[in-house]
Amino acid sequence: MAIPLLNYAPNSQNTRVAGYEVGGDEQARIYNAECLYSASDMDVLIEAAYRQIFFHAFKSDREPALESQLRNKQITVRDFIRGLLLSETFRNSFYEKNSNYRFVEHCIQKVLGRVPYSEKEKIAWSIVVVNKGIKGFVDELLNSDEYLENFGYDIVPYQRRRNLPSRELGERPFNITSPRYDAYHRGILGFPQIIWQNQVRRFIPQDKQAKAGDPSLYLNMARSINAKPAATPRVSAGNIGLDKVPYRK
Repeated sequence: MAIPLLNYAPNSQNTRVAGYEVGGDEQARIYNAECLYSASDMDVLIEAAYRQIFFHAFKSDREPALESQLRNKQITVRDFIRGLLLSETFRNSFYEKNSNYRFVEHCIQKVLGRVPYSEKEKIAWSIVVVNKGIKGFVDELLNSDEYLENFGYDIVPYQRRRNLPSRELGERPFNITSPRYDAYHRGILGFPQIIWQNQVRRFIPQDKQAKAGDPSLYLNMARSINAKPAATPRVSAGNIGLDKVPYRK
């Protein structure tokens, strides 16, 4: 018997309350399949979907069959997103390289366009992954009221409420805050590694360079002396002759 989705309470209202936002360059651009006027607009929408799910898609990562079906209006944008989430590339890059909790976090960010509310939400969706597998978990996300109310069938998911009026700077994009691999798998794969090929040089402005008579100029000379302390002779009590010890007559 499958365990139903556990209840979890949202701990933030930023993504739940509709707010008045002034449009700008940093606002998320909405790609809607119902507002396409040319074939190039469809190309832009497909690229936006790849960026949202894969962050970057190489030629070998693309799904030509899904793209063709979307161009011919045989499937919706929601079905295209579902195909990308169930693709071999997404499985190898996110599911097999992360724990279930980390995988759930990635999917919530990419599909629902927000960060997980709490650890309880990660646990609740992780149980769905265990019971229903990746396919059942993806279907639960795409069939949720939150996804349908915000993106429907024709809008590419995006990061919601990234820029808040009460902040000077908005939240960083999910692709920056959440690397593809967690720390455990980054250590197994052997990165990141910092290897310096050349000597690191430090630039000192002219007004801060040492002048004649500055004690710092004599530091290298003092180090080059390589002075060694005088060796202290070690005397053993067994080598002392008692006949040579002075005594009072």
